[in-house]
Amino acid sequence: MDFYLGLLQIMGVHTLLGLSAYVVLQTGQVSLAQAGFMAIGAYIAAMLTVLSGWPLIAALIAGALVAGLTACLVGFPALRVHGLMLVVATIAFTEIVRLFFFNFDYQIARGSLRVGPLGGEGFRQIRYFPENGWTTLHVAIFIGTVVALVMAALWWMDRSRAGAVLRAVGEDEIAAQSCGINLTAVKVSAMTAGGAIAGLAGGLYAHYTTHIEQSNFTILLATFAIAYPILGGLSSVFGTVAAVIFIQGFLVEGLRFLGDWRNLLFGALIVLVMNIRPSGLLDARTMATLRRLFSRKEH
Repeated sequence: MDFYLGLLQIMGVHTLLGLSAYVVLQTGQVSLAQAGFMAIGAYIAAMLTVLSGWPLIAALIAGALVAGLTACLVGFPALRVHGLMLVVATIAFTEIVRLFFFNFDYQIARGSLRVGPLGGEGFRQIRYFPENGWTTLHVAIFIGTVVALVMAALWWMDRSRAGAVLRAVGEDEIAAQSCGINLTAVKVSAMTAGGAIAGLAGGLYAHYTTHIEQSNFTILLATFAIAYPILGGLSSVFGTVAAVIFIQGFLVEGLRFLGDWRNLLFGALIVLVMNIRPSGLLDARTMATLRRLFSRKEH
């Protein structure tokens, strides 16, 4: 049972990571900085609970805010470039963050132990959940609740004026600008929101794994982040959830016996979907069909 609850925890964190990229992709920007924002949220939240004794929720919010602020600061220079150059710029940012934490050493004495980040050896002794009597089920429910709240907020955003503005910028920047939309403000706002969600994912990840290190936040993780909404489709947050379930539940865990061959399947899947269904598995037409089916069942 613990295995399946652990899998739900992983899928919950990866759903948040995918949703962080979902917001940015709505504006038509492809960013590989989500792993960097996740690392910032993970280290900040863990340091606050372990070194300063903060409550978990306050630490998670603080980690998300710091990651969001960093995303805002990065967004202004990064979003001046487009396409491939933006991808390169955000890859560079992720590597800068990773190397920073590779060299970051800040420990304090806690009884006979020294706790805190220790460079390349990572950050151990993140024991908030076990020290406070949380079981695997409690952790899974907590992560699921956070994911549900974020999904609800983004679902509401998609149906509000803010969502319409994001999609307008993503579909045609020139037309959006001619309507009086400030492109820089919209893109930076999307980057900030995405960074905050990734930071929240990082804080949860740090506490349920109890040990983090810089090698957890590589370009591969950033690739997963943008793959989820691309595969699932940008028409709804549920597309990202479906992609996470398929990739983490089926490709990563279900096909574990294939070893590294799963990476080839992952790459082939992205290429296949981009050619066959460029709008994602749950595109606008599919979502409209599902809505009609459910509306008929209700009547």
